[in-house]
Amino acid sequence: MKKYAVGKFKGSMVALVTPFKDGRIDEAAFISLCERQIRCGSAALVPCGTTGEASTLTHQEQSRLIELSVWAARGRVPVIAGAGSNCTVTTIGMVAEAKRLGADAVLCIVPYYNRPSQEGLYQHFLSVQSESNLPVILYDVPKRTGVALELETIVRLSELPNIIGIKDASGDLARAARMRHYVAPEFLRLCGDDALVPSFLTLGSQGAISVTANVVPALCAALHRAWVTYDTAKLQRISSDLDPLNKALFLESNPVPVKWLLSRLGLIQGELRLPLVSLNERFHAQILDSIKPILPAEAEAMISVDLSRSIAAE
Repeated sequence: MKKYAVGKFKGSMVALVTPFKDGRIDEAAFISLCERQIRCGSAALVPCGTTGEASTLTHQEQSRLIELSVWAARGRVPVIAGAGSNCTVTTIGMVAEAKRLGADAVLCIVPYYNRPSQEGLYQHFLSVQSESNLPVILYDVPKRTGVALELETIVRLSELPNIIGIKDASGDLARAARMRHYVAPEFLRLCGDDALVPSFLTLGSQGAISVTANVVPALCAALHRAWVTYDTAKLQRISSDLDPLNKALFLESNPVPVKWLLSRLGLIQGELRLPLVSLNERFHAQILDSIKPILPAEAEAMISVDLSRSIAAE
C-alpha cells in the first residue's frame, strides 16, 4: 500500500483557471477564486493545468500560482500542482519546485508533441517519481497530447512508490472499467471529464478534477457527497442539472468558455493568452442558458455547506 494518505485526494477537485489582467496574473482574483472554492466545498485546488493555461505560463508564473494556491489553502484542502512537460528533465525540475513551494502532490501530463512509445512514457514517469517523494498523479488527455497511456503502462506505473493515481481524461470508459481490476484499490482513479463523472464513480473512481467546479463548486461537491451517502436520486438530479453546463463549457477549447462565463459572473476579467481568443458570440446564449436554471441549486448547495460547517463547529 502507498505510504501517502491518498484518501485526502477525493471528491470534487477544481481545475483552476488562471485570471489575467492587462497580460499579467491577476493575483487578487486568483486568491478570491481559491477562497470561493474552499468555502463552497471543493476538496482540492489544482492550479497550472490545462484549464489554467499552463502551456502559456512562464516558469516564474507557474511557481507563483502554486505559491498563491498553497497560501490560500492554508492546509484546509490539499494543493495538486500542475507540473508536467514534454521534457523529462524539465518535469523533474517543476516537481522539485512544487515540493519546495509546499504542494501536496503534482499532476504530471503525458509528454506531448514528441509522441513517445509506451516504454518511453514509462521511463519518463519512472524518472520523475524517482527524483522526488512528492506524490505524482498521472494526467492522461490524449486529445491534447497525441498519445495515450495504455492500460498495461498504467498498471506498471501504479506499482511505483510515488505514483498514487491518474486523472483520466481519455473518455475511454471501457479502459476505466478494466483498470479497476488491475490496480490496487488505493490507486486513485480520478475522472477528468465532467460529463462522465457519474459513470466514473460507478466504475470505482474516487473523485474528479473538474472544469465545471470553477462555475458551480458547491453543486459539484454536492454530487460527490450524494454518491458517498448513496443518495442515488439526488445524484441523478444534480447530474441532470449539470449536463447542459458540462456540454456548454466545451463548445470551444477549454478554458475559453469557462473564463467567459466566470467573467459574466463578475469573478474574473476573462482575459486569455494567445493563441486562445475570446468566445465566439454564437455560443453566448447557449452558455448563459445552461447556467441560469442551476444558479438556485448552486445557492441551495452552498447553504447546505454552510449549515454542515456550523453543525460541525458546535
